Amino acid sequence: MRVLVSAAGSHGDVLPFIALSRELAARGHEVFFYANPYFRDFVPDGGIRFVPVGAAGDHATLMAELSDDDPNRAFKRVTRELVGLCPQFHRAMQSDARPGDTLALGSSLLFAARLLRETDGVPCATVHLSPSVFRSNERPPRLVPNWITTRTPFLLKRAAWWLLDRAFYDPNVTAPFNRYRAELGLPRVDRVFRSWIHEADCVLGLFPDWFGDPQHDWPPGVALCGFPLCDQGPARPMTPALEAFLSDGPPPVAFSAGTATASAGAFFETSVAAAQIAGVRGLLLTPFAQQLPRRLPDGFLHVDYVPFSTLLPRLAAFVHHGGIGSTSQALRAGVPQLIRPSAYDQFDNADRAVRLGVAKEILPRRYAPEAVSAALEDMLADATLSRRCSEIAARLVGNEAIRKACDTLLDRLGPLASAGRFA
Repeated sequence: MRVLVSAAGSHGDVLPFIALSRELAARGHEVFFYANPYFRDFVPDGGIRFVPVGAAGDHATLMAELSDDDPNRAFKRVTRELVGLCPQFHRAMQSDARPGDTLALGSSLLFAARLLRETDGVPCATVHLSPSVFRSNERPPRLVPNWITTRTPFLLKRAAWWLLDRAFYDPNVTAPFNRYRAELGLPRVDRVFRSWIHEADCVLGLFPDWFGDPQHDWPPGVALCGFPLCDQGPARPMTPALEAFLSDGPPPVAFSAGTATASAGAFFETSVAAAQIAGVRGLLLTPFAQQLPRRLPDGFLHVDYVPFSTLLPRLAAFVHHGGIGSTSQALRAGVPQLIRPSAYDQFDNADRAVRLGVAKEILPRRYAPEAVSAALEDMLADATLSRRCSEIAARLVGNEAIRKACDTLLDRLGPLASAGRFA
């Protein structure tokens, strides 16, 4: 079977699709992986054909333009980028589709696989990495710091979703997407995020039900497979400098603003000051060194990239942005989390981690040295939080999410591809 896999965004957005591609290739399928050239070195040689879409500089430019202080502008920029890339992904995948023997796989906001279903009859799967994409009135995902909740009156919930669509999603996603659909001779879609985003032959959620519990008003047939928990652990061992730093004192606190922003200088400056006040060593994680102070004090180290599966179990605490990849890896490592959400799915992920009893949240406007140091000191002294972290980590021992996802994908889409039709 030929499998066309498309992915775009940050490391946390792309690495799960690389893991899925690796598993499918190991099962003997012919896998084509479409992504920005920036991710070429993350795709293993042999068994997977890497197809570059766009230019490597485009990825760096996008990351540099994502404001850490303006979530609305950041989301607009991301959606504009992904919708703009959709034609390139669609055409590249279309040229590799083989009638009667092809499946397509894409992410929540990269619609090329869904388009291939409509233009070429290729069965497709949509993979949602976090529960925030599932619109619900029973348990609304938290999309901004203050949003509708389960207790909000029903009519106000409907009004909130309508306003979100009309004021934000429609102009930034639906309108430009419909322009390309018109070029393809496809009918318009309305309110993409209400239902169309889930209208695929197979919808997978790469998170467990105890993190994102399905609601009665979720679309039917969603298969929850668990966290992918994938990185480059075996292939990218720690550097000698990092190993020496970890071994040369008490476990440090790591600080990360995520790999999808290059404008978090204030975050790292505050983090260094907070760690000094709390009396802890600090590890600063970012591929964009220009965000860091020119000189780091003693007891601090900068690392551009290190697999979380090997690093996080050796930390005292992890301060991060709340991306689903960072959150899930910290859950597996059993490390206390201080989450500073600023955009995308981060508010919802933070809310769920706090509810599990393994994390505390601090919003960007409160991210000041004294507040962060106080939160760290409380977390490191909290035996209940530490015990809860260990309990949640035990749930992720022997995790087989990637295998389950591939089983479901092939079971649901394989017969459709062989029959040369889609549901």
